[in-house]
Amino acid sequence: MGVLGCFTAVRGASARWLRQHVPCRAWGQQASPGRSYASGLPQTPPTFGFLIDIDGVLVRGHRVIPAALEAARKLADSNGCFRFPVVFVTNAGNCVPQVKAQDLSDLLGVQVEPEQVILSSSPLKFFSKFHDKQMLVSGQGPVVDHAWNLGFQNVITVDELRQAFPILDMVDLERRPKDMPPLTTDFPPIEGVLLLGEPVRWETNLQLIIDVLLSNGNPGTGLAVAPYPHLPVLTSNMDLLWMAEAKMPRFGHGTFLLCLESIYRKITGKELKYEALVGKPTITTYQYAEFLIRKQAERCTRGGPIRRLYAIGDNPVTDVYGANLYNHYLQKNGKGEVQECYEEIKKKQGPPMAERCFSILVRSGVFDPSMKQKETTFHGHRDFIFDPSLLEASFVVADVHEAIQLVFCKEGWDHV
Repeated sequence: MGVLGCFTAVRGASARWLRQHVPCRAWGQQASPGRSYASGLPQTPPTFGFLIDIDGVLVRGHRVIPAALEAARKLADSNGCFRFPVVFVTNAGNCVPQVKAQDLSDLLGVQVEPEQVILSSSPLKFFSKFHDKQMLVSGQGPVVDHAWNLGFQNVITVDELRQAFPILDMVDLERRPKDMPPLTTDFPPIEGVLLLGEPVRWETNLQLIIDVLLSNGNPGTGLAVAPYPHLPVLTSNMDLLWMAEAKMPRFGHGTFLLCLESIYRKITGKELKYEALVGKPTITTYQYAEFLIRKQAERCTRGGPIRRLYAIGDNPVTDVYGANLYNHYLQKNGKGEVQECYEEIKKKQGPPMAERCFSILVRSGVFDPSMKQKETTFHGHRDFIFDPSLLEASFVVADVHEAIQLVFCKEGWDHV
């Protein structure tokens, strides 16, 4: 594919921007036809990697998007092994990486390793100072296994808390106790709250989480005055909306957080604070993604540095905003003021090595080009300062296959 083909493939992108920032050949590289990443010995190791979203990019609900199969064939060799550094970065969090990796392998027909999957909560494994605390965990699916996988050793589910204190859950008339149960006196005090995704029964989880925060971890007793600062709250996944089989987006964990924050503020007059806030679009998630990309490159090639990251997603508020925010961070060489960045991550992963992070927006999911987002309708989380420029993708394409073709063209891997 020549220069003309590159510009044709990038529907909606600015040709002037492309000429200024991304020449069709890689920066300082000569194209080498037929280069390979994992099979054979490449003449020149790739100096770029992919950060690929899942929902709305590869799948919609339980259905694989056809373009994702084409993209997988471009990224993998005949044995189904990846030829380039790739991580799958999702804000989903209702399973462990091993399960998500196997699901992707089955759907795409390629071999996805657990180390290539970043769930919204994955960076929480670095927050070891909370791992031995008694944590109330909220979400759905195997939340205990998920919490253990992250390093949390003492967790209590909302259902377990509800069973210990049945009179706290009063919304559902069918579940109200018929007789007054005896008081629970030996329940261990809760020391923090771990939010891993939207639950099934929102009213129960909202009520019991608020009870824990207002009682300083002792919901069976209560306090005359709610403590502030409250117990540590660690959360992941701030997506207000996400795309499944339905024609319109569905509520995500960000909507649940919005409810929790509003209720806490209405009751106490104070803001709910987060000790850790991870998942896209946080810089922490992209730091972790770059770290895994770097490890893949060191393991599978002769150690060529990864200089450019291409983040492919369908949500302007999470995928595009996060990639652009991380690009700003890279431009400051990992220094200077950013909207959030945790020392736990910086200490364990070292300074960033990448020079640029490009955002590629696909039209196969949440993004609807016919509904131009106004500056007054920012769907991002409360704790992110709204910068309209961060919603502008480097490239806008139809689907993930077109995105992969674009990157290959820009990097001089046209013949792959």
